[in-house]
Amino acid sequence: MTGRRQVIAAIGGAVSAWSLDAHAQRPARVPRLGFLATGVAGAPETWPGLDTLREALRQLGYIEGQSIVIEFRSAGGRIERLPELARELVESRVDVIFAGATPASRAALQATKTIPIVASAMGDPVGDGLVASLARPGGNLTGTTFLGPELVPKRLALLRELLPTATRVAVLWHPDVFGEQTMKEMQREIGDAAGPLGLQLRFSAAHNADELDRAFADIAGARADAMLQFPSPVLYAERQRIVELAARQRLPAMYNAREFIELGGLIGYGTSLEALTRRGATYIDRILKGAKPSELPVEQPSKFELFINLKTARALGLAVPPSILARADEVIE
Repeated sequence: MTGRRQVIAAIGGAVSAWSLDAHAQRPARVPRLGFLATGVAGAPETWPGLDTLREALRQLGYIEGQSIVIEFRSAGGRIERLPELARELVESRVDVIFAGATPASRAALQATKTIPIVASAMGDPVGDGLVASLARPGGNLTGTTFLGPELVPKRLALLRELLPTATRVAVLWHPDVFGEQTMKEMQREIGDAAGPLGLQLRFSAAHNADELDRAFADIAGARADAMLQFPSPVLYAERQRIVELAARQRLPAMYNAREFIELGGLIGYGTSLEALTRRGATYIDRILKGAKPSELPVEQPSKFELFINLKTARALGLAVPPSILARADEVIE
């Protein structure tokens, strides 16, 4: 009996050791990140922010395909497709959703109240009902805001400084891209600023890429002296075409992001969207390490940049005032 017990004990020890060794060698589960974006019409597989996010995650130690998997969903410039794509990400059981801008953030939040959501470049997350407050979001969504309505008067004032004789300004906008309160606030802010500057406003709407030609035809019919573009992920995605349409009409235009100016836009003022995406990577990292979105404050940008394209100014026959050149963060020759 003693020998039998020794054999059983030996077998049991061997099995336990094999079980522990097998458990130790079992690979850890690779976290899955869902990336939800408005995207570009005609090229749904591309979105510049995806490459920026990948690079930022690499700098934090995440290697795609090894220590993180990214599931990318793009609406191809059609925000009405975002709810369906958000549900796809939820059904694929991603661990975190990164949502580019307010429409994608709203769609993700409608699709899940449990999966953490990192929203990038939101307009007014409190006004749009995405978070309870900036300091304590309170739910499963947090991220960054680019300050939507607050910067509109500053952009209009810069446009007036650049074009002192202008009287009519067309506003290229995307109705309903943000929540009702945010859209009304943006219109109120620019309306209040226009009067004292002696400017008349004409709003020209474009809900998607298909409506841009009509919007610019409306701007031409109104004989606008200049144009100001309201923030929108759809308009941002179509920035190349918007800059080209403005150039065709020889229309001086104020934009909300540097990327427009790099493509030939005249003047731009706002925060760096690339920097906001990089900050999103740090949120993803903290959440994957156990942080709760409800306890991670929404970040507001602290730096705003002014960009001027002098080549475009010369093509339009404009002399940029020294006061603007002195304040510009970057002048493109």
